[in-house]
Amino acid sequence: MFQSLRARLVALLLIVAIAAVAIGALMTGLFQRSAAAQVGQMEAETARACEAQSGAFRFYVSGWRSHDPSSSLSTIREGLEPVVQSALHDRPGIEGGIWQDGEGSLAYAYPSYEGAGPKTDLPQAELTRIKAINQAALGEGHTVSARYRASTEVLILAACPLPGPLPGLTAWTMTRVRTLEGHGYQQLMTGLGLLLLIVLAAAVLLTQLTMTWSRQITRIEAILATHDVNDLPVLPSTGERELDRIVRALNEAGERLAVARRRAETMAREVAASQRLAAIGRVTAGVAHEIRNPIAAMKLKAENALAGDTTRKEQALGAILEQIDRLDALLHRLLSVTEQDTPAYQRVSLADFLGRIARRHADVAATRGVALKSEAAVRHARFDPGQLERALDNLILNALQVAPRHSTVHVRARLAGDHLILAVEDTGAGPPPHLRDELFEPFVTGRADGTGLGLSIVREIAAAHDGVARFHHTNGATTFEIVLPWQPC
Repeated sequence: MFQSLRARLVALLLIVAIAAVAIGALMTGLFQRSAAAQVGQMEAETARACEAQSGAFRFYVSGWRSHDPSSSLSTIREGLEPVVQSALHDRPGIEGGIWQDGEGSLAYAYPSYEGAGPKTDLPQAELTRIKAINQAALGEGHTVSARYRASTEVLILAACPLPGPLPGLTAWTMTRVRTLEGHGYQQLMTGLGLLLLIVLAAAVLLTQLTMTWSRQITRIEAILATHDVNDLPVLPSTGERELDRIVRALNEAGERLAVARRRAETMAREVAASQRLAAIGRVTAGVAHEIRNPIAAMKLKAENALAGDTTRKEQALGAILEQIDRLDALLHRLLSVTEQDTPAYQRVSLADFLGRIARRHADVAATRGVALKSEAAVRHARFDPGQLERALDNLILNALQVAPRHSTVHVRARLAGDHLILAVEDTGAGPPPHLRDELFEPFVTGRADGTGLGLSIVREIAAAHDGVARFHHTNGATTFEIVLPWQPC
């Protein structure tokens, strides 16, 4: 899955992004918990501020008696605002007042208000909520709190009943906790911004690295593709330290390859020269052997003709002509080995082709008491029928000469992968083991009457078709094969 550098870099970028998202979620969660704790703390502080108003009010009305005529509502109301001011003066951000059921607000104060001058007007936007929480506190008879969440802040209200000479009195307090403002929110935004910058920087760096490596590798591939595999080019530096190490290694390998190739070419030339000399030696020895006997015979016949009568002269001339024909045949076969004609490829019906060759040798096979059969597992093929006939003629004649009586010589054609195989199989003893490695060389033969040129001709015809000739002897059967590259018809 991660076999390429690009896939690994993309995976690394995904890991960085996932880690950043996880850290961002953790930071957001911690901020939310911090905001929730702040809201809870301010809710408790608001409730304590309400209780402080209640205590200040009890102290304020402790000297009043309900039967005292001067304890009228107007007289008590005059001192309620200082009561609220004294209870809330050391509680920043909290505003409050005293409420009477049926009458509404009797007093209001916001001592820590940061505006120009003191704030004395009741917040009209929250009047409905203030009324509702005061009614709830009066109805339940104890302190109650309420939260109202907005998009950027939480509104906290608290109310508690006030004992005293006047019925239906409650104290209330209110504050706002800004959850998306302040130092904590700024820290959260700074942290998330840094995470985003880190992810973007990682994405830019990894993308640049991926593109740079891909571009340099593509350039190296293009340079290598335009040169022969035996001639590695000198690759230019990429500017990337790791890639340049590979480039230097390839350049050094190319230099070593060039040196090794030159050394191999020198050795190949030396080996080829040695092989040519050896081949010339073998051919020379073979030709000398094949020519010496006819020349000796012709010399003897010529000497007899000079010393004899007319009849003996005619017999000698006939024998000399026979030896000359033998030498001519030898030269013809030598030329067949050395000449490499370009094959004239044709579409050939293999069944007809093999059948025609088998019929041509049927009389010789019958004389030797051998059956000759042809089998074609392929319908058609492309090759030079004239050259392949000569090659198969040599193989069939060799097989008929060594096959036991009452045996069968098989001539077959089959397809093996992308190669056409023409095979001649007999049940003879096969060539002597000491000759099998040189069987297709000129003048190599295991028969006293053979010239050793037939298999050389077979090899040259196979090579002209870009194929090979081969031999194997297994399970008492000797098989000679001509293996040719398959040519689509």
